[in-house]
Amino acid sequence: MTPALTSLTRRRFATVGAVLLNACSFDGREASYADAVQSTWHRDATEATTGRPLFEELVRCATLAPSSHNTQCWKFAIQPQSISILPDLSRRCPAVDPDDHHLFVSLGCAAENMVQAASAHGLQADVVFDAGMEGDALRVRLEPTRAIQSDLYAAMFDRQCTRADYDGRPLTVDELGLLERAGTRNGVQMVILSDKAATEKMLAYIVDANTRQIDDPAFVAELKQWLRFGDTEAVRSGDGLFSGASGNPTVPRWLGEMLFARFFTPARENDKYASQVRSSAGIAVFVTEKNDKRHWIEAGRCYERFALQATALGIRNAMLNQPVEVASVRPGLARAFGWGDRRPDLVVRFGRGPAMPRSLRRPLEAVLA
Repeated sequence: MTPALTSLTRRRFATVGAVLLNACSFDGREASYADAVQSTWHRDATEATTGRPLFEELVRCATLAPSSHNTQCWKFAIQPQSISILPDLSRRCPAVDPDDHHLFVSLGCAAENMVQAASAHGLQADVVFDAGMEGDALRVRLEPTRAIQSDLYAAMFDRQCTRADYDGRPLTVDELGLLERAGTRNGVQMVILSDKAATEKMLAYIVDANTRQIDDPAFVAELKQWLRFGDTEAVRSGDGLFSGASGNPTVPRWLGEMLFARFFTPARENDKYASQVRSSAGIAVFVTEKNDKRHWIEAGRCYERFALQATALGIRNAMLNQPVEVASVRPGLARAFGWGDRRPDLVVRFGRGPAMPRSLRRPLEAVLA
């Protein structure tokens, strides 16, 4: 779940691309992208209270979860009384995620969305991880119960990873407590770093790991594969990292690739992350007791509850996962913060800030097994 979108800000684009940008036609672009956003993020797509239409709505809600590079690395199989969430290995990211850690975290995020949506529609969801010989799967068993319309369910349709500077204001003790309770459960501890010394210490690891990633041609090639530089490209694919979602201009792919090659450098990216960390209210780190798929899934569920609770409070968040993605950096990070042999799974900054353009999702028929 790396956050490494390009730091091609509007000013930097303007320095070399103003003439080319003006020459490009974007007629109709905004309306089509706005329509796609509305189609993706709307609430209550079904009036059904039983049967397959309701289960399809639960799948749609699950797909609103975040995933590494927005690959949407999941498939869903609907059964009469359950839904299976399966890894889609064709959407792996072997350069940034060689052990499939982020892939299984993403499945956990999707499962938590499904749990929250099921409760809102009068179903009790019980999530079981099945590491069978036929492949790994999450089985979400569903039974009727009293419907509960929670703040977390309502937040599902507004949640986003907000890749922008925040306003730097600290959160209240009560807000931090709500976030910590949402993000800690079942072998996962969410650690909040809010003082300057701790966040600057984490920033040093982010910069180190980010530099190593950008110096790795395989990482850069994989990242570029999942970048969607223009609205039309993003709408057509329904996946990937959309330039507009990080505040960058949207341009045709040929121009985006040219500017990416020029401006995607360690120095520029590290400056961006330093600004983002220093404008944040704090950093949340999700640490698991064991380094296995079951705990990676739980880390995803805990992160998604945290993200939904943050959204309900008007608090933004975004991933800064470089130091947990680079295997040579991660053990030193754990030792430096006193986590011993436990694995730090996710690094997430949070604070109040502006909304950004939304990402998109593929249609249901693309994710149903």
